[in-house]
Amino acid sequence: MTASSKETILIALGANLPSARFGAPRVTLEAALAAIAAKGVQILRRSSWWESEPMPVSDQPWYVNGVASIATTLEPAALLALLHGVEAEFGRIRGARNEARLLDLDLLAYGDRRRDGPEPPLLPHPRLADRAFVLLPLTEVAPDWHHPVSGESVRQLIARLPEGQRIRRVEG
Repeated sequence: MTASSKETILIALGANLPSARFGAPRVTLEAALAAIAAKGVQILRRSSWWESEPMPVSDQPWYVNGVASIATTLEPAALLALLHGVEAEFGRIRGARNEARLLDLDLLAYGDRRRDGPEPPLLPHPRLADRAFVLLPLTEVAPDWHHPVSGESVRQLIARLPEGQRIRRVEG
């Protein structure tokens, strides 16, 4: 099945550790986008890069985050496998949740598809509505996006974000 032009497919990118191969997190994220595109996924739009405090707050370095809108013929599970493959190519070893990382690629939404079963990917991403580092960049690539489950707009989701999330745009 081919993703139609009406299906908004969104991915999140993040990193807070330098890579031996690419250097600073922002450079690693740019390289990750290029690697995703080289595998046949079309990058339609990319947000600015944003820096955000780790969640939960810790002594880790701040993250660099962004969101991209993409087009692909891959189904959600195959797309998630591709993203995890890119993470592995870049040296990510999955360990504890919320740990510092060289690269984090998440499938946020795949059109209006919903999936909450035991097998990944969960759609939409179960924590995207609570994260400023996802929602603020998301407004740049899909300002009219609505959460497939709640029906809320991205701006409504931003308005009800939990307090205390520190985030700043670092590049336009």
